[in-house]
Amino acid sequence: MQHTLQRILLRVLGFFVAIVVIAVAWLAWANRYPDLAQPSTPPVDVQQQIARGEYLARIGNCMSCHTARGGDAYAGGRAVPTPFGNIYTSNLTSDKQTGIGDWNSDDFWRAMHNGRSKDGSLLYPAFPYTNYTKVTRADSDAIFAWLQTLPAVVQENRAPELRSPYDNRALLYAWRALYFRPGQYVNDDKQSVEWNRGAYLAQGLGHCSACHSPRDSLGGTDLKAELGGGMIPILNWYAPPLNGDTQAGLGKWEIEHLTAFMKTGVTPERSASGPMAEVIGSSLQHLTDTDATAIAGYLKSLPQQIAPPVAAPDINADSKKSMLSAGAKLYEDHCISCHQASGKGVPSIYPALAGNPSVTSPIAANVVHMVLQGGFAPGTAGNPRPYGMPPFGQSMSDSEVAAVITYIRNTWGNQANAVSPVDVNHLRSRQGQQ
Repeated sequence: MQHTLQRILLRVLGFFVAIVVIAVAWLAWANRYPDLAQPSTPPVDVQQQIARGEYLARIGNCMSCHTARGGDAYAGGRAVPTPFGNIYTSNLTSDKQTGIGDWNSDDFWRAMHNGRSKDGSLLYPAFPYTNYTKVTRADSDAIFAWLQTLPAVVQENRAPELRSPYDNRALLYAWRALYFRPGQYVNDDKQSVEWNRGAYLAQGLGHCSACHSPRDSLGGTDLKAELGGGMIPILNWYAPPLNGDTQAGLGKWEIEHLTAFMKTGVTPERSASGPMAEVIGSSLQHLTDTDATAIAGYLKSLPQQIAPPVAAPDINADSKKSMLSAGAKLYEDHCISCHQASGKGVPSIYPALAGNPSVTSPIAANVVHMVLQGGFAPGTAGNPRPYGMPPFGQSMSDSEVAAVITYIRNTWGNQANAVSPVDVNHLRSRQGQQ
């Protein structure tokens, strides 16, 4: 009996040892050191390389994240809120002690391509190396060369403030095994040069999928759902699909309108607000016309990969009729002078509400944010004095906000589910916590 029990215990122990060995082997394989031996080719023209690096850094929106409010540009310290706690961006200036002044181009390439710092430690994916891994060595070197020209700013990097167990950086090995594979962008020979340029920028430096893809409970994205739309964690804005779908995506956009939207923040019928307004103001407005057109063409060519979000069950007809009546009066009092009785707005000034997918989206978060916080397009070179929408969060109750939104979502041919006061209160409360 004793020998039998010992054999069973040994078998169980052997099983667990085998599981541990397999797990370690899998983590080692998934985190194997990629080929980083690509040589850094000396530029023909150093000043041209630096100028190119400045342009690429703008496209990557580096300054927006690596500059704290009121702080020195690129000196880091801005909090990136995540469901696991805050992560603070690092100092990218040329200071040798607190910045990257003692880095070389190989160190920077390792961070961009493989998500590892100069000392080999794993970087948190709040730094979007899952996208930046697709950047070429030449472009990485150009960005680094330009960053080295920035004035040195002494500012210590701030440690992340993450809840346990997410503050254990060793867990990143498992996260990377699940969600990250290093590798540069590979041209699709079946597509045009312009299409590949757009794909390279959107997938890499543009890191569009960082917001416009759904994320799971661990913060990872599924490549099959890439650019299929998703809620932005903590900010609670909905980033719509960036594909050719004609209902929720970009299928009905004209190429020239999409390029204008990226460069100016407005089109005849639409206006950027929320997180997208910051991206356009800080980054996309600096795209060359050629690159903006390339990105637009690439995005419009993408098929719908996942089903659009399903609307919540609508309220009963009598309750909705009452909300529509109250909403109509509120619209007349507060909205009609800009958005017009027809809901068509004023082209390139006040966006149309009639037929606007942002208004009728099954996820109504964005339109609720707009009414509560106001809507402000970015100031850009192509639209330096944009018109804005005042916030109504202080003057309207949750019930009133819900009523006017339900009205605009069900007028002028629009059809969408009602928005409840509870939904409004939920987002209003979340705003107060940010």
